[in-house]
Amino acid sequence: MNRSALRPPPPAVPPPLAGVPAFADLGVPIDGARRRGRGAQSNASGRYEAEARVAFDDGWQSLDDLPAFKTTVAIDTARKVITQNTSPDIGFDRSINPYRGCEHGCVYCFARPTHAYMGLSPGLDFESKLFAKPDAPALLEQELAAPGYEPRLIAIGTNTDPYQPIERQHNIMRGILEVLERAGHPVGIVTKSALVTRDIDILSRMAKRNLVKVALSVTTMDPKLARSMEPRAATPAKRLEALKLLSEAGIPTTAMVAPVIPALNDSEIERIVDAAAFAGVREANYVLLRLPLEVRDLFREWLMAHYPDRYRHVFTLIRDMRDGRDYDSQWGTRMKGTGPMAWMIGRRFEAACAKAGLNKRRTKLTTEHFVRPKRVGEQLSLF
Repeated sequence: MNRSALRPPPPAVPPPLAGVPAFADLGVPIDGARRRGRGAQSNASGRYEAEARVAFDDGWQSLDDLPAFKTTVAIDTARKVITQNTSPDIGFDRSINPYRGCEHGCVYCFARPTHAYMGLSPGLDFESKLFAKPDAPALLEQELAAPGYEPRLIAIGTNTDPYQPIERQHNIMRGILEVLERAGHPVGIVTKSALVTRDIDILSRMAKRNLVKVALSVTTMDPKLARSMEPRAATPAKRLEALKLLSEAGIPTTAMVAPVIPALNDSEIERIVDAAAFAGVREANYVLLRLPLEVRDLFREWLMAHYPDRYRHVFTLIRDMRDGRDYDSQWGTRMKGTGPMAWMIGRRFEAACAKAGLNKRRTKLTTEHFVRPKRVGEQLSLF
């Protein structure tokens, strides 16, 4: 079936920048009442689908009568829970994702394209059709018990947030931490949720053995911008409060200024770093906005809906930092960008951290406490 024949014309946008195409593959905007509290504006079919499905009024039922997008959670029956990677520009080679999809709804989330692997849209489906892995703690214990397993830092929250709202009911992340604590295994956590403070009891015990560090992403200090860009994540004030509580409990914390979006939140770098330092943080990092695959068009739709006057300026600067493109996936530059604007953001961040006394020392976790879990049926040691 011809996908382009099914897709209605895209919404009106400013003229494209010189030599660069404008919107390439926009979805159809969904009525605001149906997507209230969500980040994406549309729900275009995934890139692997043979057909494109578009809602239209056929005269039998009005589009106004369609139900709102509600959060549903299906069970992901994964056989393994530790995912390996060989990326040369990140500081870990393994990670765990307790959930697929993320209810936080961050419009810029680089994990959105992964929902296409499930036959779903990286748009509204990504933040409303979620998958939980209730067997993750048991699977993790089995994998740690494997004879050939060598312990190294496990990263959690690098793809979807382990403390997103559905964690309150499923408690998968807490179960994972219980396994890691028993095994004496190091873990690094990234989140945007204040729910992480629920597990301070476990995290503080692990911190005493140098087994854990926690990073919270503080994208902006503007509650209005945060609510539209990260609709179901914790407010900026709650994230800073969480950093303070974690730090006071002796847990090493990092503030992530991520993503930095030129002409939208880059002016807040110094303010965020100062606020994080005041909360007790001793380390900070930043990541430049990344727009792989469908994320590019979802971010454009959002930008046109909320900040149409900044559309051309934002994308001009993005392309200046991506060698003339909307996104550059090159190792070593995808996180920080290239060119004068990217260089300036990097130097501003470094200066802000130096002034606040951050990054004087980096937390390095240990594997010396690792004790391999006993496998089912394994005979206990005599001594």
